[in-house]
Amino acid sequence: MEVMEEAFDPHFREAWTRRQVEDSLLTPSTYMLLANADGGPCSDGESAVGFVLARQAADEIELLLIAIRPDFRGRGLGRKLLERFIASAAERDAAKVFLEMRANNPAENFYRNAGFEQIGIRHEYYRTVLGTPIDALTFAKSLP
Repeated sequence: MEVMEEAFDPHFREAWTRRQVEDSLLTPSTYMLLANADGGPCSDGESAVGFVLARQAADEIELLLIAIRPDFRGRGLGRKLLERFIASAAERDAAKVFLEMRANNPAENFYRNAGFEQIGIRHEYYRTVLGTPIDALTFAKSLP
């Protein structure tokens, strides 16, 4: 939750509450990957600097959230964590991974460079803290 609170700008209302995370993890199809300062899995007692929250339905996995603490950005940790997520999806026999993001999210190029392609748009799906509408963009990536 510390990573969540640091990583997401409250203006866009993207961070989940503790209750939302706890409830999602009670579902057997939802899982989390934690990242240490090198981008690898966290050992016991090691602090997380990033995480992925994802859920699976049949052979599809949705990337619900990915975050890196702001102090650790710019070191390739997001890329390493996304690669770990994609590898975990393949290990779970996923054929495709999906994600959705706000239209003005600077991470769009990050996902496109990782092979995600836009497959849809939801007009005025999100609202900022001030109520300003923002479109949602849906992306997918096929796995080998």
